Amino acid sequence: MLDDRYIRILTRWLVVILFLKIAGYFTLSENVAVTRVLKIILRTGMTVAIILVYRDLRSRGAFAIREFGNLIVPVLYGAYLFLGFLSLFWSSDPGYSALQLGMIVESFVFAYYFVLVYRLVLHYRPDASLRVSHLLSRSTGMVLLVFLLGVILLPEKFYRLTHGGEEARLGGYLMNPNELGMLSVVGAGMCCLELLKGTKKGWPIFFLLVAITALVLTGSRSSLIGFTLVLLYFVNKSSNRKVKLATVVTMIAAFPLALSTIIFKGGDVEEVMNMTGRIPFWTALLTEGLPKEPLLGFGFMRIAYEDYFQSVHTYAGQMTHNTFIQVVMNLGLVGLALVLIQVAVTIVAFVRNKDEDFRRFFVALFIPIIINSFTEFGIFGETNYGILFYQLLLFFLAVRVSTRPTFKEQVLSRAMQRPRPRYHSVS
Repeated sequence: MLDDRYIRILTRWLVVILFLKIAGYFTLSENVAVTRVLKIILRTGMTVAIILVYRDLRSRGAFAIREFGNLIVPVLYGAYLFLGFLSLFWSSDPGYSALQLGMIVESFVFAYYFVLVYRLVLHYRPDASLRVSHLLSRSTGMVLLVFLLGVILLPEKFYRLTHGGEEARLGGYLMNPNELGMLSVVGAGMCCLELLKGTKKGWPIFFLLVAITALVLTGSRSSLIGFTLVLLYFVNKSSNRKVKLATVVTMIAAFPLALSTIIFKGGDVEEVMNMTGRIPFWTALLTEGLPKEPLLGFGFMRIAYEDYFQSVHTYAGQMTHNTFIQVVMNLGLVGLALVLIQVAVTIVAFVRNKDEDFRRFFVALFIPIIINSFTEFGIFGETNYGILFYQLLLFFLAVRVSTRPTFKEQVLSRAMQRPRPRYHSVS
């Protein structure tokens, strides 16, 4: 049914689908209208593509049915989305809220079918060399490689000038450097997983170097912290003492350079202490903005009555640079309570999971996206690939497949087993 050739082709297609899905979150043109059209085509197109892959598997006899383990995990996330839908009735801009909600629901559907396809393949071919770390390391690595090549060929488009033009950061107008840094850490973590699995090391090492190079060029402080934590986690999991020692020595040697060039850029300590102006901005949001709509907020992905929150004490902003503050401004204290419960339930489900491979995958993906959530869009912010990664984790925790017969098949089976009435001829 699912022979080796089919698995190889399917693996390549899944890498391409993920690559294009992630690319759909970038600003691919300076023309706003063109960018919106391209994003719609890429994102919805890849969702349709993964559904078609699922239907192809079913046509090949993959009739195993879906089951749910930790059902509460996606259900609570669905409740958050439902509250976002209800907020359209009081949103300060219903059109914008509906657009953001639609894009996040679309990625939710993609994540569900992607995990379902993955589970189906491994259910019928547990020996198949299909690994989610392989899919993500290749797809993210290809995206980052495009940026590195772009820096060489078109530096004016792939670099973003900050600090008054004194610093050039990888990302350009295509992507926020901090978001790109988070993607670099995700790619690096997936490469580390591949190396731990003991598979062919050539490509994982290559994409790991690509991810680290991209991370350095983004100059993202939060992503550097995430990468350090992920690296320490995997070094701790390694049984090779020489690898552990070499990693620790390298980190100690690189620390002064990282401190001067990435953490304290240009020696500006004050900028780091107030998190580049975020702390005053958060203070203004919570003390000036939240009291206006404390219970249910300003509407899904809205933080003020106007497009920008403005205060005399800080800069004007359209998003909060913190996913939890974003939620409390969007959906009020009710939404924040729901989100905190959902994250707590997700972490509990992870702790209870006994699959060591999955636990490593969860940590490698969760650390960078949760750290990014404290300083950027995050897992409950405006649509971004961090949300997609979080949704994948939710469904990996919840979705299973089984060959247990469906209800219809059970009814038909029972009907076949009933004794047929005997008819006697009348002579």
